[in-house]
Amino acid sequence: MKLLLDTHLLLWAAGMPERLSPVARGLLENPDNVLVFSAASLWEITIKRNLGCADFLVDARVLRRGLLDNGYDELAITSAHAVAVDSLPPIHKDPFDRLLVAQATVEGIVLLSVDSIVAQYPGPVQLV
Repeated sequence: MKLLLDTHLLLWAAGMPERLSPVARGLLENPDNVLVFSAASLWEITIKRNLGCADFLVDARVLRRGLLDNGYDELAITSAHAVAVDSLPPIHKDPFDRLLVAQATVEGIVLLSVDSIVAQYPGPVQLV
């Protein structure tokens, strides 16, 4: 199964695996799953790091290289993803989370999220 990880899961998987729930850890360690990260997450990390947000101090270039070196697939942002955001109900205001939901929906893959608000979206979102 293809799994798109939200930004916090990416950060935790890469640098704080102790923060992963047992369910998340099991999904990430299952060799049958294909792990995917979005360019939107790296964009979010870069912006929030430059704003000084404490949870986003990692260098996105280093994180990207580590994810690719560990077998993650990268998902680019396409115009189909961008316009799909318009069809989402106004559940969450965060543009990065909304884009991740749209990407998962368009691509037909499961978005794993630690955010209970994101998990309220209809479609392929799983709270872990």
